[in-house]
Amino acid sequence: MSRRLSRPLWALATVAACLLVPWLPFLPPYWITLGNYVGIAAIVAIGLVVLTGEAGITSFGQASFVGFGAYATAILTTRWDISPWLTLPASLAAAAVAALALGAVTLRLSGHYLAVCTIAWSTSLFYVFGNLEIFGHNDGITAIPPLVLGPWRLVDTQSYFSVVWLGVALAAWLTSNLLASRSGRAIRALHGGAVAAASFGVDTMHARMLAFVHAAVLAGFAGWLYAHFQRAVNPTPFGINASIEYLLMAVVGGAAHIPGALLGALLVGVVNDELQDLLPRLLGAPGNFETIVFGALLIGVLQVSPDGLWPHVRRLLSHLPGGLARPAQAEPSATAEPLPRREMPPADSPVLTVRGLWRRFGGLVAVGDLGFSVRAAEIVGLIGPNGAGKTTTFNLLTGVDRPTSGEVEFLGHPIAGRPAPAVARLGVARTFQHVRLVRTMSVLENVALGAHLRGHAGPLAGMLRLDRTEEARLFAEAWRQLERVGLAGQALRPATALPLGQQRIMEIARALALDPVLLLLDEPAAGLRAGEKATLAALLRRLREEGVSILLVEHDMEFVMGLTDTLVVMDFGVKIAEGTPAAVRHNQAVIEAYLGAPDDEADAPAGAA
Repeated sequence: MSRRLSRPLWALATVAACLLVPWLPFLPPYWITLGNYVGIAAIVAIGLVVLTGEAGITSFGQASFVGFGAYATAILTTRWDISPWLTLPASLAAAAVAALALGAVTLRLSGHYLAVCTIAWSTSLFYVFGNLEIFGHNDGITAIPPLVLGPWRLVDTQSYFSVVWLGVALAAWLTSNLLASRSGRAIRALHGGAVAAASFGVDTMHARMLAFVHAAVLAGFAGWLYAHFQRAVNPTPFGINASIEYLLMAVVGGAAHIPGALLGALLVGVVNDELQDLLPRLLGAPGNFETIVFGALLIGVLQVSPDGLWPHVRRLLSHLPGGLARPAQAEPSATAEPLPRREMPPADSPVLTVRGLWRRFGGLVAVGDLGFSVRAAEIVGLIGPNGAGKTTTFNLLTGVDRPTSGEVEFLGHPIAGRPAPAVARLGVARTFQHVRLVRTMSVLENVALGAHLRGHAGPLAGMLRLDRTEEARLFAEAWRQLERVGLAGQALRPATALPLGQQRIMEIARALALDPVLLLLDEPAAGLRAGEKATLAALLRRLREEGVSILLVEHDMEFVMGLTDTLVVMDFGVKIAEGTPAAVRHNQAVIEAYLGAPDDEADAPAGAA
C-alpha cells in the first residue's frame, strides 16, 4: 500500500469517523456534546480560512451571520411550522443577503478601518437581535423542533454528532474545491496585492465579496445546526465575544489552512472548556480565569508560530506511515484543448496612442503632457532617471491609476480612466518594478492567474468540481507559457523558492498567459545575470516576430539599446526625446539628464568642446 493515503481514502475515513466515533462506548456524552459545539465552530472557522487567511480580510462579525442562520430557521419552524430541512436554504440565504448588504459598505474600506467597521455592525446587530419582537427580545426563541430523518428524531448527542461532522466535512470539501478553482485563485491573488490582481483581470471587489459571502454562508449553516441542536436561540452566542473566539480559532490553527481551522476549533473549544473547570479548583476561587490564561497561551503560540500550528502538525504527520502530506500538483493534461488565441493586429498598425497625458498629485506633476505611440510588432523603450514618471505612466496606461487629463487609445478604444480588468480584457498585460507574486501558490498557479480572463467558470462550478475541463485548459496554457520562457522545470515549486531573476521571468510568463497584444514590462532585466539577459532579449525578439507589441522600462542601457526599435526618454514627468536608439544616444538633452557624457568628452580639458 502507498505510504500516503489518497484523497478518496481520506474522505471515506472522515465519513466513517463521523458515523462511528460518537457510538464508541468509552466516550462519555459530555465529550460528544462538546464535540458538537466544536464542529459547529469549525464550520465558521473554515469560512474564515477563505475570508481572513486567503482574502486577507479581518472580520469581527462572523457570529452575527451565525445568528442570521439560527434565527431564520427558528422563526420559520416555530411560527410557520416549516420542516427544519426546508429552512436550511432560508438560513443560508439570510446569511448571504446580510453579507451582500453589509459587504457593499464594509468592503469599500481596508486595513484597520475595515476591521473596526465589522466591530460596529456586529455590536449593532447584537442589540437588534435583543430588542426586536420578531427575534423574541433578549429571551430569544424556544421550542425549536429537532431534525428528523425518517423515523429518527435527532435529539441525542450521538446522532447529532454525525450530522454536525458530516456538515464539517461538506464545508471543508466545498471550500477546498473553491480555493482550487479559478474563482478561488482570484481570491488568493489578493495576497499578491490588489493592483497586481486587477492588472491580470481579477475584479478585486467581486473577489472580496465572494470571500465575504462564502464565509457568511458557512456561518449561516453553522447557525442552522446550532439552532436545532440547542433547540433555543437568544442573542448571547451571536455577540462580539463569539466573533473574536471564531477568529482566534482560525488564527491559532492556521488561518490559511482548512485543517488548521479544525485544529483551532478543537484547541480553543477543548482548552477553554477545561480551563473553566481546572483553574477555579487550582486557585480556590471562582472567576473567569480561563480568559487570562487562554490569552497568554494565544500570545505564546503566535510568538512561536505566527502561521498557526497546522504547518507544524502537517510536517509531523507527513513522516508517519500512511501520514498526511500536502497533495502533489499533477502536471497539466497533454490532451487538454488549447485556449483560443487572440488575433494580432497587422504589422506596423497603431496599437497604443498616447496624447497630452497628465497626472498631477496636488502641486506635483508626475506626468506632464506626455505623448508617444507603439505600433504592432514593435519594441518601444521608455527610459529616464529614477523619478522620471515611467512607472506612473505604466499605471495610467493599465488602469491602475486615472490620468488628470489626456487621451490613451488602444486598438482604437479609449482606455484612459477605465478600470484595470477592462484594460486587461482588451489585451494589455504587464509586469511590475517590484515582483508581485502570490506567495502561497506554486509557480504554475501564479502563471495560471494570468489566464484568469480566458476562463468563465464561476464559484459554484468550482465548488462542485464542474470546472475540471476548463481548469485543465487553463493549467495547460500556464505550462505552455512556462516552457516558452524556459521555466517549465520549476513549475511545481513554490513561487517563493525561485531566485529574484527567475521570479521576474515567471511574471512575464504570467503576463503572456493573458495572450496580450501589448506587453508592458517594468524593469524585466533587473536582477538577471548576463546569460539570463541574453535569453530574455531573445524571448522578446521572438514575441515581436509573433506580432506582440512591447513597451519596456529598463535602466540597463546596453540591454535597451540592442533590443528596442524606438526610445522615449522622460525626465521629471516630461518627454525630452523620442527616436531610434542611435539618435537618442547622441541627443544632448538625454546625455545631460540621463546617459551622461562619454568618457572621452568628460575627460577633455575645458574649452576642448
